[in-house]
Amino acid sequence: MSKHTYKVIEIVGSSPSSIDDAIQSAVAEAAKTVRNIKWFEVVETRGHVENGKVAHFQVALKIGFTLDGSD
Repeated sequence: MSKHTYKVIEIVGSSPSSIDDAIQSAVAEAAKTVRNIKWFEVVETRGHVENGKVAHFQVALKIGFTLDGSD
């Protein structure tokens, strides 16, 4: 098994439709500027309520990616 060195960043994704959509869009946006993304971890889930209904979902994610030359 090869050795890897990872860097971890935190980002927050949001969506009016679902937690899954908030995760998917956050990872897709991060992938536009961060190379070698290998994993994510949901560290917090929250939402916004309007008139007694869920109006928006937010998820805080840790994104792990390998540094250039370590994969």
